[in-house]
Amino acid sequence: MNKQYLGLFLSLAVMGCGKDNSGTPADASAPLIDADPNAPDADLTIPDAAPPNCTPVQGVPTLAADQIGSGLSQPVDIKSPPGDSRIFVVLQGGEIRIVKGDDNVLGTPFLDVGNLISTGSERGLLGLAFHPKYAQNGRFFIYYTATNGAVTLAEGTVSSNPDVANQTTTPLFSFVHDRTNHNGGWIDFGPDGRLYMGTGDGGGGGDPDRNGQEKTVLLGKLLRLDVETPGMAKPAPGNPFIGDASDNAKKVWAYGLRNPWRNSFDRQTGDLYIADVGQDKFEEIDVQPKNTAAGVNYGWSVMEGKHCFRPATGCDQTGLKLPIFEYPHGSPSGTSITGGYVYRGCKMPGIAGTYFYADEAFKAFFSLKWDGANGQTEQKEYSQFSNFRVTTFGQDIEGEILFVDYDGDKLYRLVPAP
Repeated sequence: MNKQYLGLFLSLAVMGCGKDNSGTPADASAPLIDADPNAPDADLTIPDAAPPNCTPVQGVPTLAADQIGSGLSQPVDIKSPPGDSRIFVVLQGGEIRIVKGDDNVLGTPFLDVGNLISTGSERGLLGLAFHPKYAQNGRFFIYYTATNGAVTLAEGTVSSNPDVANQTTTPLFSFVHDRTNHNGGWIDFGPDGRLYMGTGDGGGGGDPDRNGQEKTVLLGKLLRLDVETPGMAKPAPGNPFIGDASDNAKKVWAYGLRNPWRNSFDRQTGDLYIADVGQDKFEEIDVQPKNTAAGVNYGWSVMEGKHCFRPATGCDQTGLKLPIFEYPHGSPSGTSITGGYVYRGCKMPGIAGTYFYADEAFKAFFSLKWDGANGQTEQKEYSQFSNFRVTTFGQDIEGEILFVDYDGDKLYRLVPAP
C-alpha cells in the first residue's frame, strides 16, 4: 500500500499435525492430492486432483458480490491451505480468522500475534502463505512489521486442533524499516515451490534512500527463498545474484519496485502478476511470465509506470521491464492499486483468463486480460462494486475470486448475478 490515500485511511485504524482437505487429521496412508489442482506442479510426485464440481454459467455474466463473512476488522490478506476449503483472512491488527463455510467465521482466531507487531499507517500483520505440503507438515509463514517497525518473516505451525495454530512463531529474518509506509506485505509460494516475498521501498516520497535500484538492500524487491528446512529462510538456488558477496543480494529475485501491494501467480500458467503502487501520477501492473529469466528490473525509481521519474525526462531505460498496463491518478481511476487474481474458476468460463484488481483509494474495481506480450485487452470497470474499499483479493478452493471491504469488515465472493 502507499499510499498517500491508503496511508490516511489505515492511520485511522487501530491497526502439529497434518490435515486433509476438510481440516481433519490426515491419514498417512491416504493418497496425496495436488496442492493446487489448477497450478503447475511444484512436486511432480503429487498427482493432480479431480477438477471441482459446479454448473458453469454460459457466456460472459454480469458480476455480483456474495457476502460470505463479516466481523473481520481491517482485513488485508486472504489465503487458504492447498486443497483446503477453509478461507483464512489476515487482519492488520494481528489476528488470522478462519471462515469455515459461508457466513461461518470461527470465534477463536487461528493465530494472534498482536503482541509482536506495530500498527498504524501501513504497518501490522500483512501477509500469510501456506507451505505447498501444509496438509502433511502443518507449516505456514507470516509477514509483519515488528514492534520496532522492522519487516519480519516468521514461520508458524498448526496445533493438534486444525483450526488453531501454535501461538509461538519463529522469526526467520527481519530488516530495518524506519518509516511507517511502503512496508510491502505479500508472500506466497510459486509453482517452483519457493517462497516469494514482495517488499516496499522503505517509504517516504520518491524513494529518498534510492532503495529500488540497490540490489544489496532488501527494500523495493521481490525476494525468492528456500524455506524447506524448518526455522530457516535461505536464498533459493537459481536466484540471479546468488554469487554476490552480499547476503541480501543473494535473496533478490527481481528489483525496481515501489510498493507491490498484492501479487499473485496465475494458477493455470504460473505467470506472476505484480501490482505496484505509484508515486504521484501512475499505478502499474507488471507481469512476469513463468519462464522469465531471473533478475528483472521493474524500473523504480528511474521510472514511474512507463514514464521517467528520476530524471523527469531523458532517463536511461536500458534493461528496464515496463508494465503491461498503467492508469493515471485522479478520479475516477484512483491512486492506490490493489492487485488481484486471474480468474480460473469453474462457474464462469466466459471470463477465464481475466485479471481482477482494484483501487482502494477511489473504491474502483477493474479487470483486464494480458495479451501475452507487453500489453492488455478488455479493460473494464465495475460500477456495481463502487461501495467497496478493496484491500486484498483471494481465491477459494474452486478458483472463484474472493475480496474484502476494509471499511465494512466483510468478505465477498465474486459470483454471476442472478
